[in-house]
Amino acid sequence: MAEKKPKLADNKTKPTNNSVEDFLNTIAPEQKRKDSFVLLEMMKKASGEEPILWSNSIVGFGIKRYKSPTTGREADWMRIGFAPRKSNLSLYFINIGDTHTAALEKLGKYKAGMGCVYINKLADIDLKVLEGMIANGLIGN
Repeated sequence: MAEKKPKLADNKTKPTNNSVEDFLNTIAPEQKRKDSFVLLEMMKKASGEEPILWSNSIVGFGIKRYKSPTTGREADWMRIGFAPRKSNLSLYFINIGDTHTAALEKLGKYKAGMGCVYINKLADIDLKVLEGMIANGLIGN
């Protein structure tokens, strides 16, 4: 019997050709815009890749075919990324679980969800810890 191939999910969030810098320059307040440019450079340096604007609101680096451990569905997604949201800065990692447990204890003020870390501003966290999380988030993915 032939092996059944997983179905590729059709994500609503997709890469665009829009300018990341133009998008970031529209971010208010000013501190969130400044923090966004720091994250941009940090992730660019760690990944060695150029940023891609996903669905006009998420800055991502690299593309990885991700397979959901629960459903088996596959989707193309960024290796790492961030989104300057109204309420916080959302940082995207494919696997936040065991890979980052020790780092999260040292990070500072944050909230975490499925594959995301939410921070209000970079001043609330330890940037060296975040740099390590970004580097570790790229390993093996």
